[in-house]
Amino acid sequence: MSSAADVTTAPQHPPVARRERVERVNHGDVVVDEHEWLRDAEDPAVRELVDAENAWAAARTAHLEQLREQLFEEVRSRTQESDLSVPSRDGAWWYYRRTVEGQQYGLICRVRAEAPAGSPEGWEPPALPGDGSALPGEQVLLDGNVEAGDAAFFALGAASVSPDGQLLAWSADTTGDERFTLRVRDLVTGADLEVAVAGLGHGATWASDSRTLLYSVVDEAWRPFEVRRHVLGESAPDGTGDAVVLREDDERYWLGVGRTRSGRFLVLSAGSKNTSEVWLLDAGGPDRAPGEVPVSVAGRRDGVEYSVDHAVLPAGSGGRDVLLVLHDDDAPDFALALLDADGVLDGSADPATAHQRWTTVIGHEPGRRLEDVDAFAGHVAVSWRREALPRVAVLRVGRDGVLGAPEEVPVPTALASSVLAGNPSFEAPLLRLQQTSFTTPVRVVDLDLSAGERDGQLVLRRETPVRGGYDASAYVEERTWATAPDGVRVPLSVVRRADVAVDGTAPGYLYGYGSYEVSLDPWFSVPRLSLLDRGVVFAVAHVRGGGELGRRWYEDGRLARKRNTFTDFVAAAEHLGRERFVDPARLVASGGSAGGLLVGAALNLAPQLFAGVLAAVPFVDPLTTMLDESLPLTVPEQEEWGDPIRDPEAYALIKGYAPTENLPSAADGGPGSPTWPQLLVTTSLHDTRVLYVEPFK
Repeated sequence: MSSAADVTTAPQHPPVARRERVERVNHGDVVVDEHEWLRDAEDPAVRELVDAENAWAAARTAHLEQLREQLFEEVRSRTQESDLSVPSRDGAWWYYRRTVEGQQYGLICRVRAEAPAGSPEGWEPPALPGDGSALPGEQVLLDGNVEAGDAAFFALGAASVSPDGQLLAWSADTTGDERFTLRVRDLVTGADLEVAVAGLGHGATWASDSRTLLYSVVDEAWRPFEVRRHVLGESAPDGTGDAVVLREDDERYWLGVGRTRSGRFLVLSAGSKNTSEVWLLDAGGPDRAPGEVPVSVAGRRDGVEYSVDHAVLPAGSGGRDVLLVLHDDDAPDFALALLDADGVLDGSADPATAHQRWTTVIGHEPGRRLEDVDAFAGHVAVSWRREALPRVAVLRVGRDGVLGAPEEVPVPTALASSVLAGNPSFEAPLLRLQQTSFTTPVRVVDLDLSAGERDGQLVLRRETPVRGGYDASAYVEERTWATAPDGVRVPLSVVRRADVAVDGTAPGYLYGYGSYEVSLDPWFSVPRLSLLDRGVVFAVAHVRGGGELGRRWYEDGRLARKRNTFTDFVAAAEHLGRERFVDPARLVASGGSAGGLLVGAALNLAPQLFAGVLAAVPFVDPLTTMLDESLPLTVPEQEEWGDPIRDPEAYALIKGYAPTENLPSAADGGPGSPTWPQLLVTTSLHDTRVLYVEPFK
């Protein structure tokens, strides 16, 4: 047998990988996988095959070169490359990000605020230049282009300014393995300190003394398993000897750390797929060190998730420290409760019984999924989801210390997404939101909550420009519903040009995901305009396994009910053809990662429905992955997919839908048949979430 996988490198022929018998035996089931050898990235034959596949893809798409260039120019002509975000005030500065035409990475910048925060004009952001150029007096905190240098890969992780505004904690990954190195920059001199702590997860959090940093580190499986403390001027520059604040040995849980917007507490959290625990530390202050021993808020109860924010409610002549607890205790779509902070902090109250002491603020309502809570000095913002769309509601803090009823913030269109964006200051009298839809460019708005004459008004700060004269009325977005085999109605979002008739002649593009309770919310896309303007109908299938219609929607698309995800997608494809949104013979399916599993499984179920499939880093060999607990993320994923190692039923279930194990025969429309769709499969050799071997198989 040749060492190079019998690969035919001539561009007029597809490459053929060698076959090497590898047996897998589980629960008495013997499986022969002839391509498992591809898992060895050090095998020269693997790289040879990668090169051959890339050459074949280039040869097969060479005739599209002119179209690619045309599309690229269209996207670029519509995109304002030199641009900046609406500044957000934090302390004495306005912070924003800026992009520069021709440069690959963005800049993090700030300008000093001219008016004091206590004045009405103190919250009026600087006027934005129409050409996206720098604001007067700009200080560039970090330029990604400079930091990337000649590196082939660069990703920014943390970018956090210290409470006193003097230091920037930042981290970067230059290999693509999502392991970051932490550094600290002196914003007065612009020079980095000697700090260089490797092996971090994505973030880093300052304590209120502006010299203590808390960060998470990842293990070999890329699981954040420890939160450590680094003290500037005391700790070793490389983090050696940094104290472990919290360690999580249960491989199902990930650790994270942050600071409340009030600045009062550091929040440490551990979470699995369905259980969480939250601890608090006193964040300290300019003249005192932060606390050292975290205190659990409400313990850990299997199957109960909760998150916490800190609020100060008026009480007598001072304020009352309370914790806002978002939880799913006997509330599948979550409820909001209030808990006295004093008993938690002084240890006088048992965290295991905290749920018996909290009082309900927003009760559980099936189908209205509460997702987050954010406390401010004068109001509380709750992010929730209803009718498959994200919304924000505001609860006013009364002078009597009572929270008012939630009031939902208006949205520009029926299918709009409305989420919080850029609200670093606890004292801000404005609430910043980002609103968009499939046809509405991203709008940044401020909701005025200052109790003045503009109280309750939405102030438009910026709509992302689309160059070339974009006209939203030239496009149509609508909601339609497919019916799954079990009778459940599945929502689809459909976008098209207004002049594209619903007569069954248009080509279609169907996108989906359907896992981890991730919701596909409406989003505006400049590149998508090039599809729409060519008459393509773009559709999103909001299948079960996602979170669009609440926790039940997620539960009905995971573990033993995972097949619903795939049959929902098939039903969506059939619906688009039956209702004449698209030409059934010209429908392409697309999904990435777990969405790649979705389109792979749907392809095996109904290959005749699709003219083509785009699978981006697809999770198409889930059984092999879930049988190997040494791989990154496998153990935490058992609560999403099941444990096929110990559970024969989970093994049989995953094997029953795994795309690589269920390819139909040519006689059933599978590979080699005239009706098998064209496939484009993409991957990365360094992806830590879906190993390259899965899509490569």
